[in-house]
Amino acid sequence: MIRVVVTGATGRMGRRVLALAQADPALSVVGAITHAAQPALGRDAGEVAGIGSLGVLVTQDCAAALAQADVLIDFSVAEAALAYVRLAAACQKAIVIGTTGFSAAQQEDIRNLSQHMPCFMAPNMSVGVNVMFHVLRQLVTALGPRYDVEILEAHHRTKVDAPSGTALRMAAIVAEAQGHAMEEVAVYGRQGLIGQRSDAEIGIQVIRAGEIVGEHTVLFGGPGERLELIHRSQSRDTFASGALRAAQWVLQQPCGLYDMEDLLRHASA
Repeated sequence: MIRVVVTGATGRMGRRVLALAQADPALSVVGAITHAAQPALGRDAGEVAGIGSLGVLVTQDCAAALAQADVLIDFSVAEAALAYVRLAAACQKAIVIGTTGFSAAQQEDIRNLSQHMPCFMAPNMSVGVNVMFHVLRQLVTALGPRYDVEILEAHHRTKVDAPSGTALRMAAIVAEAQGHAMEEVAVYGRQGLIGQRSDAEIGIQVIRAGEIVGEHTVLFGGPGERLELIHRSQSRDTFASGALRAAQWVLQQPCGLYDMEDLLRHASA
């Protein structure tokens, strides 16, 4: 039995991770963590997730919960997530990070901390999205430089970071395949008299509205035609099940930083 602590447990993703973990006979939820201002503190985590009593109370005390756990799964916000990573490193406990919005410096901190525990971090836990990453590299190479690339992402109105981590990963893949540094070619939105589009730029556009779970489109515009690669998430369970799969996999790995492409590569080997 794998003992799991869920941080960001009262959020949209945290509640679905709790629900799916409870339904998996290989997993046992031993901790549910949230922030100090959350009204759900002290309530049963299962009731908060809408799945009935779990016998696990929502708490702030991640250290106490982690002491009796095998792995921590985090869907919170960047600052809180980094604190959880530091704690996991200090306790030498495996961690799965589904949070996005990290700065370059924070990502480097996580990379350094991962030398002390198995750490799995992916901008998107969906298997389909990660297959899309692989296909995207092939498309960029096959289509060549005559095709302009635009990335459009859409999420629910409460998502706090923009562009999404998935959109940024897509842009990085395109830039790398074209032989560019992403920070030199990425264009975030457009307004006013911007002039003609440059050959190298990668446009990244953002929508925040309603209850959109997650949609990503990579548009290739070429001579006389347009090709679009699209992924639409229909349910947050896609991400939650991916995170649980990652938790079970990363526990078997040595210390280091891993992502979904590593998991899928090993699964197909």
